[in-house]
Amino acid sequence: MKVSVILAHPSKDSFNHAIAHIVDETLRANGHTVCLHDLYTEGFVPVLPADEINKGAKLGPVVSAHCEEIATADGIVIIHPNWWGQPPAILKGWVDRVIRPGVAYEFEEGDDGEGVPIGLLKAQSAIVFNTSNTPAQRELEAFGDPLETLWKNCIFSLCGVSEFYRKMYGVVVTSTLEERQAWLDDVRATIDHFYS
Repeated sequence: MKVSVILAHPSKDSFNHAIAHIVDETLRANGHTVCLHDLYTEGFVPVLPADEINKGAKLGPVVSAHCEEIATADGIVIIHPNWWGQPPAILKGWVDRVIRPGVAYEFEEGDDGEGVPIGLLKAQSAIVFNTSNTPAQRELEAFGDPLETLWKNCIFSLCGVSEFYRKMYGVVVTSTLEERQAWLDDVRATIDHFYS
């Protein structure tokens, strides 16, 4: 299988990078082809230009390569921190430019965009790993877990991905080495479960 892994955290010393390392290592050990993108290191430009909005728009080589990869991936893993209940801006921009009409979804003939899109992604499963400095219970009670809604309902289910799993690790800022190791063990077990 070909698995696309998208990482969005600016610090190489972050726990997000540690998660990405375990994801990459485990997928490769299980015999999969991994396409790992560290969006910050690659300098991915998140701003969607007006001339890219429409289906069939002429895309530059970087965005075209990302579109081709995500369209043909058998699995998808997204890794990012929870910032204000959202992904970092660079990842939101990646979604804007790559999860696009004609690549990830389309509308039925004659639909002007008001209907429910038809998912085009080949991937049958998507995993999102998040980190947070907000306790899980407070996240749920105070904010209603916006990342779950975003990734599961607003993106992957509409793009045809039938199996979705998301896990939030935290509180990172006060975590111990033992807690972080246990979280990485959980990441490895999750990847083994979905992509053995």
